[in-house]
Amino acid sequence: MSEPIYPAATRELAAKRRELAPGTQAAFEAFSASVFADGALSAKMKQVIAVAVAHVTQCPYCIKGHTKAALRHGATPQELMEAIWVAAEMRAGGAYAHTMLSLSTIAEEEERHPA
Repeated sequence: MSEPIYPAATRELAAKRRELAPGTQAAFEAFSASVFADGALSAKMKQVIAVAVAHVTQCPYCIKGHTKAALRHGATPQELMEAIWVAAEMRAGGAYAHTMLSLSTIAEEEERHPA
């Protein structure tokens, strides 16, 4: 069997990260706790959003961690899958929308260098 692409998130690696930059780690944890606390959006909704965003950023650690957190906060598998599909559409939509850059560049180049 081949080696995994990403190392497992272990307590030892997390401890090393904390040891190397304890102040930054503490600040990040406080920021994260604040971001994911109930507010105008529920903690559940924030975790569902995080699952969708994690699929766009393609962070396997975030996908796993936020999926678990969303389930703990009461999200259903159906809600998570719908959120993932929204993320997929938005990512594809970005590529679709950016065709305008290529098309306008093609037109500019054709004007500058007629065939």
